[in-house]
Amino acid sequence: MGAVAGVSAAAVQHPREGELGTSLCGWHHSSGPSARGGSQGENPEGEALGRSQGGFSTKVHLRAEGGGKLITLVLTPGQRHEAPVFPQLMAQGAVKGAKGRPRLRPHRVVGDKGYSSRAIRRYARQHGIRITIPRKVNECQKGPFDREVYKQRNLVERLINQLKQFRRLATRYEKRAANYRAMWIIAATLLWL
Repeated sequence: MGAVAGVSAAAVQHPREGELGTSLCGWHHSSGPSARGGSQGENPEGEALGRSQGGFSTKVHLRAEGGGKLITLVLTPGQRHEAPVFPQLMAQGAVKGAKGRPRLRPHRVVGDKGYSSRAIRRYARQHGIRITIPRKVNECQKGPFDREVYKQRNLVERLINQLKQFRRLATRYEKRAANYRAMWIIAATLLWL
């Protein structure tokens, strides 16, 4: 049985019939694997949990098609910035056109200021994607910005609003990131139908 609550096995007295002895006391204090799978190692980053100003949170990065329907999503911890996720979003989810094979890359990307960076603009230029992302105040370069095209971004905002009508998405109940992502996909599938 080993050590029980700091007492060696030799010092444990065996109970008389009908008594609860010290050999049973402290079993719940002995070290062993945790019920939550402690042997797997707790990794909040791997489960898309992170600290932000509001506390523990998860960021959901979406890619939507022109009609405002979800194509793909990526979960990251709450403190993670949007820019490192952009190439991953562009590599996932193809859109079927009128003819030919499905296109992986969109014709145009419309995003908020969180996606305004040199790396994203370079990626879009290298892959032949036109972008409509407002520049941040602290960016040196200024360029053309089409406000009419930027108004299409409200489709993504409305998509997020529709998806968050599912309470399970608005308040993350799932412990595992894979389960939480599955809930987002189920909700998006319901909206597609």
